[in-house]
Amino acid sequence: MKKLLVIGIGAGNPDYITMQAVKALNLVDVFFLMDKGQSKDKLIDLRREICERYITGRDYRFVEAHSPERVRGDVDYTASVEDLNSAKQRTFERLINEEMTDNQCGGFLVWGDPALYDSTVRILQAILASGRCAFEFEVIPGITSVQALAAQHKVPLNRIGRSVEITTGRRLAAGQVSDADSVVVMLDAEDSYHRVADGETEIYWGAYLGTPDEILISGKLRDVADEIERVRKAARLANGWIMDTYLLRKP
Repeated sequence: MKKLLVIGIGAGNPDYITMQAVKALNLVDVFFLMDKGQSKDKLIDLRREICERYITGRDYRFVEAHSPERVRGDVDYTASVEDLNSAKQRTFERLINEEMTDNQCGGFLVWGDPALYDSTVRILQAILASGRCAFEFEVIPGITSVQALAAQHKVPLNRIGRSVEITTGRRLAAGQVSDADSVVVMLDAEDSYHRVADGETEIYWGAYLGTPDEILISGKLRDVADEIERVRKAARLANGWIMDTYLLRKP
Protein backbone atom coordinates (compact mmCIF):
# COMPACT_ATOMS: atom_id res chain seq x y z
CA MET A 1 0.00 0.00 0.00
CA LYS A 2 1.28 3.46 -0.88
CA LYS A 3 1.50 5.96 1.96
CA LEU A 4 1.38 9.76 1.83
CA LEU A 5 2.48 12.22 4.48
CA VAL A 6 1.05 15.74 4.43
CA ILE A 7 3.68 17.64 6.38
CA GLY A 8 3.19 21.16 7.72
CA ILE A 9 6.53 22.94 7.33
CA GLY A 10 5.70 26.21 9.07
CA ALA A 11 5.49 29.77 7.85
CA GLY A 12 8.86 30.37 6.22
CA ASN A 13 11.52 29.76 8.84
CA PRO A 14 13.21 26.33 8.65
CA ASP A 15 13.46 26.44 12.45
CA TYR A 16 9.65 26.24 12.61
CA ILE A 17 9.83 22.53 11.75
CA THR A 18 8.52 20.36 14.60
CA MET A 19 10.20 17.17 15.79
CA GLN A 20 7.21 15.22 14.48
CA ALA A 21 7.77 16.78 11.05
CA VAL A 22 11.48 15.89 11.14
CA LYS A 23 10.61 12.24 11.84
CA ALA A 24 8.08 12.31 8.98
CA LEU A 25 10.58 13.84 6.54
CA ASN A 26 12.90 10.92 7.20
CA LEU A 27 10.26 8.41 6.09
CA VAL A 28 9.62 9.91 2.64
CA ASP A 29 10.91 8.35 -0.59
CA VAL A 30 9.56 10.98 -2.99
CA PHE A 31 8.55 14.59 -2.32
CA PHE A 32 6.00 16.23 -4.60
CA LEU A 33 6.75 19.92 -5.20
CA MET A 34 4.06 22.05 -6.81
CA ASP A 35 5.70 24.68 -9.01
CA LYS A 36 3.86 28.02 -8.94
CA GLY A 37 6.11 29.86 -11.38
CA GLN A 38 9.51 31.52 -11.40
CA SER A 39 8.49 34.36 -9.10
CA LYS A 40 7.80 31.83 -6.32
CA ASP A 41 11.02 29.83 -6.67
CA LYS A 42 11.87 30.80 -3.08
CA LEU A 43 8.97 28.64 -1.90
CA ILE A 44 10.42 25.60 -3.68
CA ASP A 45 13.96 26.45 -2.52
CA LEU A 46 12.82 26.55 1.12
CA ARG A 47 11.30 23.08 0.81
CA ARG A 48 14.56 21.73 -0.61
CA GLU A 49 16.54 23.46 2.16
CA ILE A 50 14.34 21.89 4.82
CA CYS A 51 14.92 18.42 3.37
CA GLU A 52 18.67 18.95 3.12
CA ARG A 53 18.81 20.18 6.71
CA TYR A 54 16.70 17.53 8.41
CA ILE A 55 16.89 14.31 6.38
CA THR A 56 19.80 12.08 7.32
CA GLY A 57 20.97 8.66 6.13
CA ARG A 58 18.39 7.95 3.44
CA ASP A 59 17.87 8.53 -0.27
CA TYR A 60 14.92 10.56 -1.49
CA ARG A 61 13.97 12.41 -4.63
CA PHE A 62 11.89 15.39 -5.71
CA VAL A 63 9.21 15.41 -8.39
CA GLU A 64 8.05 18.83 -9.53
CA ALA A 65 4.70 19.44 -11.19
CA HIS A 66 3.02 22.59 -12.42
CA SER A 67 0.51 23.86 -9.88
CA PRO A 68 -2.79 24.87 -11.52
CA GLU A 69 -3.91 28.42 -10.82
CA ARG A 70 -7.33 29.75 -9.95
CA VAL A 71 -9.11 31.79 -12.60
CA ARG A 72 -9.40 35.33 -11.26
CA GLY A 73 -11.36 38.41 -12.24
CA ASP A 74 -15.11 38.66 -12.69
CA VAL A 75 -15.93 34.99 -12.03
CA ASP A 76 -17.84 33.02 -9.43
CA TYR A 77 -15.35 32.58 -6.60
CA THR A 78 -16.69 29.28 -5.26
CA ALA A 79 -16.88 27.75 -8.73
CA SER A 80 -13.34 28.91 -9.55
CA VAL A 81 -11.99 27.29 -6.36
CA GLU A 82 -13.82 24.04 -7.16
CA ASP A 83 -12.33 24.07 -10.67
CA LEU A 84 -8.88 24.71 -9.21
CA ASN A 85 -9.15 21.80 -6.77
CA SER A 86 -10.41 19.51 -9.54
CA ALA A 87 -7.34 20.40 -11.61
CA LYS A 88 -5.08 19.78 -8.61
CA GLN A 89 -6.81 16.48 -7.97
CA ARG A 90 -5.98 15.29 -11.49
CA THR A 91 -2.35 16.34 -10.98
CA PHE A 92 -2.11 14.58 -7.61
CA GLU A 93 -3.65 11.41 -9.04
CA ARG A 94 -1.07 11.35 -11.84
CA LEU A 95 1.81 11.86 -9.41
CA ILE A 96 0.62 9.14 -7.05
CA ASN A 97 -0.03 6.66 -9.86
CA GLU A 98 3.08 7.34 -11.93
CA GLU A 99 5.77 8.39 -9.46
CA MET A 100 5.22 5.95 -6.59
CA THR A 101 5.39 2.18 -6.31
CA ASP A 102 3.65 0.05 -3.72
CA ASN A 103 5.14 0.35 -0.23
CA GLN A 104 6.76 3.71 -1.05
CA CYS A 105 6.09 6.86 0.95
CA GLY A 106 5.30 10.17 -0.72
CA GLY A 107 5.36 13.60 0.89
CA PHE A 108 3.55 16.89 0.34
CA LEU A 109 5.27 19.79 2.11
CA VAL A 110 2.54 22.25 3.05
CA TRP A 111 3.28 25.87 3.92
CA GLY A 112 2.09 26.62 7.44
CA ASP A 113 -0.39 23.99 8.60
CA PRO A 114 -2.38 21.60 6.36
CA ALA A 115 -5.59 22.36 8.27
CA LEU A 116 -5.66 26.13 7.69
CA TYR A 117 -6.49 27.54 4.24
CA ASP A 118 -4.86 24.66 2.38
CA SER A 119 -6.67 22.10 0.23
CA THR A 120 -4.19 19.21 0.18
CA VAL A 121 -6.10 17.10 2.72
CA ARG A 122 -9.42 17.88 1.03
CA ILE A 123 -8.02 16.86 -2.36
CA LEU A 124 -6.57 13.57 -1.07
CA GLN A 125 -9.91 12.71 0.52
CA ALA A 126 -11.62 13.37 -2.83
CA ILE A 127 -9.14 11.12 -4.62
CA LEU A 128 -9.79 8.28 -2.17
CA ALA A 129 -13.54 8.75 -2.58
CA SER A 130 -13.18 8.51 -6.39
CA GLY A 131 -11.53 5.10 -6.11
CA ARG A 132 -8.94 5.94 -8.77
CA CYS A 133 -6.01 5.68 -6.34
CA ALA A 134 -5.36 3.48 -3.32
CA PHE A 135 -3.24 4.83 -0.49
CA GLU A 136 -3.28 5.76 3.17
CA PHE A 137 -2.19 9.14 4.49
CA GLU A 138 -1.29 10.99 7.66
CA VAL A 139 -1.25 14.70 8.48
CA ILE A 140 1.55 16.34 10.45
CA PRO A 141 0.63 19.80 11.82
CA GLY A 142 2.83 22.86 11.37
CA ILE A 143 3.29 26.38 12.71
CA THR A 144 0.93 28.75 10.90
CA SER A 145 1.47 32.32 9.79
CA VAL A 146 -1.13 33.22 12.43
CA GLN A 147 1.11 31.91 15.21
CA ALA A 148 4.21 33.45 13.62
CA LEU A 149 2.47 36.83 13.32
CA ALA A 150 1.58 36.94 17.02
CA ALA A 151 5.06 35.79 18.01
CA GLN A 152 6.87 38.35 15.87
CA HIS A 153 4.69 41.19 17.14
CA LYS A 154 4.92 39.83 20.72
CA VAL A 155 1.16 39.94 21.28
CA PRO A 156 -1.41 37.31 22.28
CA LEU A 157 -4.01 36.42 19.69
CA ASN A 158 -6.91 36.83 22.08
CA ARG A 159 -7.89 38.95 25.03
CA ILE A 160 -8.61 37.11 28.27
CA GLY A 161 -11.83 35.13 27.96
CA ARG A 162 -12.56 36.51 24.48
CA SER A 163 -12.79 34.80 21.10
CA VAL A 164 -10.68 35.06 17.95
CA GLU A 165 -11.98 34.85 14.40
CA ILE A 166 -9.80 33.77 11.47
CA THR A 167 -11.20 34.94 8.16
CA THR A 168 -10.26 36.14 4.68
CA GLY A 169 -9.88 39.55 3.13
CA ARG A 170 -12.81 38.76 0.83
CA ARG A 171 -15.15 38.21 3.77
CA LEU A 172 -13.83 41.23 5.66
CA ALA A 173 -14.49 43.43 2.62
CA ALA A 174 -18.04 42.07 2.40
CA GLY A 175 -18.69 42.80 6.08
CA GLN A 176 -19.04 39.08 6.86
CA VAL A 177 -17.17 39.17 10.16
CA SER A 178 -18.38 38.22 13.63
CA ASP A 179 -18.33 40.53 16.64
CA ALA A 180 -15.05 39.05 17.88
CA ASP A 181 -12.75 41.80 19.11
CA SER A 182 -9.69 39.99 17.67
CA VAL A 183 -9.85 39.09 13.97
CA VAL A 184 -7.02 37.50 11.99
CA VAL A 185 -7.23 38.16 8.26
CA MET A 186 -5.54 36.00 5.63
CA LEU A 187 -5.58 35.93 1.82
CA ASP A 188 -6.28 39.65 1.50
CA ALA A 189 -5.34 40.82 -1.99
CA GLU A 190 -7.40 44.01 -1.84
CA ASP A 191 -6.18 45.84 1.30
CA SER A 192 -9.54 45.19 2.93
CA TYR A 193 -8.44 46.69 6.25
CA HIS A 194 -9.34 50.06 4.68
CA ARG A 195 -12.99 48.96 5.00
CA VAL A 196 -12.83 48.94 8.80
CA ALA A 197 -14.69 52.07 9.85
CA ASP A 198 -13.24 52.39 13.33
CA GLY A 199 -9.86 54.04 12.95
CA GLU A 200 -9.11 53.29 16.60
CA THR A 201 -8.82 49.58 15.77
CA GLU A 202 -5.24 48.35 16.06
CA ILE A 203 -3.58 46.34 13.31
CA TYR A 204 -0.60 43.99 13.54
CA TRP A 205 0.51 43.26 9.96
CA GLY A 206 3.25 40.96 8.73
CA ALA A 207 4.50 39.80 5.33
CA TYR A 208 6.91 36.97 4.43
CA LEU A 209 6.77 35.91 8.07
CA GLY A 210 9.74 33.87 9.23
CA THR A 211 11.81 34.60 6.11
CA PRO A 212 14.73 37.00 5.55
CA ASP A 213 12.26 39.29 3.69
CA GLU A 214 9.96 39.63 6.72
CA ILE A 215 8.18 42.99 7.15
CA LEU A 216 6.25 44.03 10.27
CA ILE A 217 4.04 47.09 10.80
CA SER A 218 1.69 47.80 13.70
CA GLY A 219 -0.34 50.67 15.11
CA LYS A 220 -3.77 52.22 14.94
CA LEU A 221 -5.42 51.70 11.56
CA ARG A 222 -5.89 55.42 11.02
CA ASP A 223 -2.14 55.95 11.40
CA VAL A 224 -0.65 53.00 9.47
CA ALA A 225 -3.20 51.79 6.90
CA ASP A 226 -1.74 53.90 4.07
CA GLU A 227 1.80 52.86 5.01
CA ILE A 228 0.86 49.17 4.92
CA GLU A 229 -0.71 49.57 1.49
CA ARG A 230 2.37 51.36 0.15
CA VAL A 231 4.86 48.90 1.64
CA ARG A 232 2.77 45.94 0.50
CA LYS A 233 2.62 47.13 -3.11
CA ALA A 234 6.35 47.80 -3.17
CA ALA A 235 7.17 44.38 -1.71
CA ARG A 236 4.91 42.59 -4.16
CA LEU A 237 6.52 44.45 -7.05
CA ALA A 238 10.03 43.66 -5.81
CA ASN A 239 9.42 39.95 -5.12
CA GLY A 240 6.75 39.11 -7.68
CA TRP A 241 4.45 37.78 -4.94
CA ILE A 242 3.44 38.49 -1.37
CA MET A 243 2.14 36.38 1.49
CA ASP A 244 0.83 38.46 4.38
CA THR A 245 -1.40 38.15 7.42
CA TYR A 246 -2.73 40.62 9.95
CA LEU A 247 -4.52 40.84 13.26
CA LEU A 248 -7.21 43.47 13.86
CA ARG A 249 -8.01 44.32 17.47
CA LYS A 250 -10.89 46.54 18.52
CA PRO A 251 -10.15 49.25 21.09
